[in-house]
Amino acid sequence: MRSWRPRIYTSMRRFTRLTNAFSKKAENHAYAVALHFMHYNFVRTHKTLRMTPAMAAGLVGSPWEVEDIVALVEKVEADAAPKKRGPYKQRAPK
Repeated sequence: MRSWRPRIYTSMRRFTRLTNAFSKKAENHAYAVALHFMHYNFVRTHKTLRMTPAMAAGLVGSPWEVEDIVALVEKVEADAAPKKRGPYKQRAPK
């Protein structure tokens, strides 16, 4: 964990308190960290590996684009969208 800390702090300004990108809600912070790690592992080509860590682990065959991550997030949001409610009953006049 010690080797990850400097990398996270320098690449994500949300971890520093005195910036505009500071997360006030823990949920938003968790989403930002998840997006960072998705980009780090699936999109970014590492110099020493000459491929992404996901490719090195055999999870994907080619590096992803940012659009692939956006499509994945939109698909999950569409599946979890709340169902529309039906019409309300009219109130009886007083």
